Amino acid sequence: MRNLEWKATMKYNFDAKINRQGTNSLKWEFTHSQSILHPWEQTEQCFEENPILPMWVADMDFACPRPVIEALHERVEQGVFGYTVPSESYYDAVVQWMKRRHQWDIRPEWICTTPGVVPAIYMLVRTFVAPGEKVLIQPPVYHPFFGAIKYNKAELVTNPLVYDNKSYRMNFKDLEEKAKDPKVKMAILCSPHNPVGRVWSEEELRRFGEICLNNNVLVVSDEIHGDLIYPGHQFIPFTSIDDDFAKNTIVCTAPSKTFNLAGLQVSNLIIANEQIYMPFDLTLRSNGLHFLNTFGVTALEAAYNAGEEWLNQVIKYIEGNFLYLEKYISQHIPLIDVIKPEGTYLVWLDCRELEMNQWELKELMLENAKIYTDNGFIFGAEGEGFERLNIACPRSILVEALKRMKAAIDQLK
Repeated sequence: MRNLEWKATMKYNFDAKINRQGTNSLKWEFTHSQSILHPWEQTEQCFEENPILPMWVADMDFACPRPVIEALHERVEQGVFGYTVPSESYYDAVVQWMKRRHQWDIRPEWICTTPGVVPAIYMLVRTFVAPGEKVLIQPPVYHPFFGAIKYNKAELVTNPLVYDNKSYRMNFKDLEEKAKDPKVKMAILCSPHNPVGRVWSEEELRRFGEICLNNNVLVVSDEIHGDLIYPGHQFIPFTSIDDDFAKNTIVCTAPSKTFNLAGLQVSNLIIANEQIYMPFDLTLRSNGLHFLNTFGVTALEAAYNAGEEWLNQVIKYIEGNFLYLEKYISQHIPLIDVIKPEGTYLVWLDCRELEMNQWELKELMLENAKIYTDNGFIFGAEGEGFERLNIACPRSILVEALKRMKAAIDQLK
């Protein structure tokens, strides 16, 4: 692939609406029934007159960086799409991105490629937690964590976050007690946290790591949203804090959320401890996962090498979306509290003052307001009464969604 050159001064237009009909878009062309475990059902309702506005799954409605598009065009023109494995330039792109963006020094030999963070977490549980042993998570939290535990016949242990004054914090006393259980073999850390938007401080991460280390609990740190941080906050890679943490941790990273590349199925686990790397690599091989998506390899290199200006601009645009949402809800929908995110493009809304059960709240958003959100209860019992809203969309869509939300709630009065 040629050396990509791109003007850092290019101005991207995130206000442009992109028609995703006919692209098999999960976000725009599919929905699900009452249980997240049921098969998806196709719908066309997002493209009719007065369409449903899909603001649920973590998928941006923005075109990805121009250098990525150009690199993919060039790869398509080559015309042969055979088996693809990462080259030295792939590993170098990952290493340099982590160093440049997060001041995190990693080595190429620590990088373990996988076809996505979610399947990787499922396989990590299968590799390191025997049936009947336990995995600890911190709800309300990314719902696939529950499935990774359930379907691998492990037992769930929850260390719920503490919600106080429209913000969340870890309950370290509870964590210490639960980590003492010798059957707790793994803790999954969501950093930055999805859905509540916390970017954990070094002090919080250090205490979490020490508790896990002292109790021989393996840490899986899901850092897929680590590049999407609002001004005034700093993301700290978990294993950059302490070498001992690095020996006890698998870090999950990907360009998918950062650059809107989820459909290209490429991710990287950072595993500094060979005694952890080798068993997981054996799991990958036993499942025949030897290769990456051809276009995923191309896109990752282009994004990490030439996509940073796009990322800086998209963060600024999403911050503008949030500020608009925060002001609008404060002025027009005071029954809803906004939990201010420090990272991610997902906003966690406290709707409990509406005094609705989870199904009534779901009906209010989807049937009355015609906004497709992620209902809070799918993130655990602690999420009941909350909604997760994806604001990585053109501002006109956000404006319309908020107007609809206000109108639906005003009708309740």
